[in-house]
Amino acid sequence: MSLIAAVRSDSSSDVLTSLQAVCDSQGLDDLSARLADLADLVKWDMAALEEGIQGLRAGDSVVHKSAHHLVGIAGKRLRPMCVALASQLGSGLDERTREFGVAVELVHCATLLHDDVVDTGDQRRGAPSARTLYGNAASIFAGDWLLVDALRRVRTAEMPDVLIRLLDIIDEMIFAEAIQLENRGRIDARMLTYMQVVEGKTAALFRWAMFAGGRAGDLDPDACRSLEEYGLHLGVAFQLIDDHLDYAGDGATIGKSPLTDLREGKMTHPVIVALERDPSLRPVLEELVANPLDDIPEDARSRLLLALDRTGALESTRELAVHKADAACLALGGLPDSPARDALITVARATVHRES
Repeated sequence: MSLIAAVRSDSSSDVLTSLQAVCDSQGLDDLSARLADLADLVKWDMAALEEGIQGLRAGDSVVHKSAHHLVGIAGKRLRPMCVALASQLGSGLDERTREFGVAVELVHCATLLHDDVVDTGDQRRGAPSARTLYGNAASIFAGDWLLVDALRRVRTAEMPDVLIRLLDIIDEMIFAEAIQLENRGRIDARMLTYMQVVEGKTAALFRWAMFAGGRAGDLDPDACRSLEEYGLHLGVAFQLIDDHLDYAGDGATIGKSPLTDLREGKMTHPVIVALERDPSLRPVLEELVANPLDDIPEDARSRLLLALDRTGALESTRELAVHKADAACLALGGLPDSPARDALITVARATVHRES
């Protein structure tokens, strides 16, 4: 293993260590111990995947620099971890698994580069966004370049169904983005619309990660369908916790300012629940959406945060995330017992306790 792989593989361990600390503080000793086991199980697979991610072709153009800026700031790498664990349910890590794991992270990074342009985001993963350093055009083209590179990697595995499934998933993601764009700046409190966006924009890529890992591990179609169902529920749970942290989390920890989603015109689960339970909140939301992020009226901000607490909206969001994590675990019920299956259950359980 190269030095860069050893260093970058620590990023996944850092995430798991952080989750362990949260579990320890909440008295969740059993889950903390399971996270330690998970770190040992995925250490070498994640090192190989990280080496592949960091081996992205370099270049001197602003497009290459923009792409490498984001890829170099290690995120949670949860999607590649899902690929690795799904493959371990079968034959385990091989070159196909590695290419799929790298591909899913590159697709994810591509969406982030595009999102930051659409949302005029200045911060990503606790650092300046690529668009603020290299410009909007460079960020868009960098996202396109990463997407093409990801598709090429999947094609080299010579598993046509996996490539076709990824193309379908990208189509779902674009459709979800279109729904979100059409509702931008509108106070749309329809839970159905929210779920359409979450399942298409976030959960779809988790579904593909699980399917691709299962196929690389030579699992049968029924097992792959179970893994996809797991990915769907895990992705929704992941997004619900993101929504929760947008209001309950520490801005320095989560890497963005509180109320960012609302200012970007995104109606998230806590806000929808609060509005359902207290319709008088609508004028406050309209005022918040109408003002620039750096000029949000303090009175409106305070009234929203009080309403989220008074209506139990934040608690409701976390409860639904726990329910979805439970559903993800149940989806694995038909698969044989194994360390990888236990690890996937641990991932789902731990997702609802993260703080970033």
